[in-house]
Amino acid sequence: MQRRVGLRELGFWYALGILILKPFTLLFTRRHWAGTEHVPERGGVILAANHISYADPPVLADFVVFGVGRPGRFLVKSTMFTGKGLVARVMRGAQQIPVYRDTADASAALRDAVAALEAGECVVIYPEGTVSRDPGKWPMLARTGVARLALLSGAPVVPVAQWGAQAIQDSYRAKGLHLLPPHPVSVAAGPPVDLSAFRGQPLTGEVLRGATDAVMADIAGLVAGLRGEPAPTEVFDPRQVLSATDQGWRNA
Repeated sequence: MQRRVGLRELGFWYALGILILKPFTLLFTRRHWAGTEHVPERGGVILAANHISYADPPVLADFVVFGVGRPGRFLVKSTMFTGKGLVARVMRGAQQIPVYRDTADASAALRDAVAALEAGECVVIYPEGTVSRDPGKWPMLARTGVARLALLSGAPVVPVAQWGAQAIQDSYRAKGLHLLPPHPVSVAAGPPVDLSAFRGQPLTGEVLRGATDAVMADIAGLVAGLRGEPAPTEVFDPRQVLSATDQGWRNA
């Protein structure tokens, strides 16, 4: 059963952000949602999603707020919160979560997210950190921030797959938006990822990579279901294409 969250529950700035984004999904997409029952109605939870286009955040936000029925708090790079522009004001006012990628302490980079989870909130993260560079737009090798966040907070990780937004904006390949006719977009959540083998362990690189790969494997399985084809047996490594200045993705 689809849950509902009223705009009054969201607060002024969050509601404003939704009112800005909602027309996009109403006018330019035909939405299909599945698996909302896997997201708990209350308590701290991490929603980890694949990233296929710069056009998919409104699609994912629509699913979280109007499908899951929870005011998700998205992890966003900290630079989006600076300045006096509308975007920065909405980010701050809606209490979205800045990620401080330039900090030397990877745990400190996620401190606000851990606090939100401990307060029982729904936190949304793109583990890949950027739009997938995989040639087929499959989930690529992710940063380990999602594992660090899950293991520091103890919160469950619900994998979320999305497909379709790449037809609106094909990142890295084509410029511009292709809004019409409205595009079918699908978002599906799955059961929480089994991270029992990693919980209670020191946060070594091996543990963080193993937990991250477990999350991404579940996301890839859901993506395969949406696409109706098997996921690749090898995961694309973005370091093959990212410049030296972009390779800080590994520390977030």
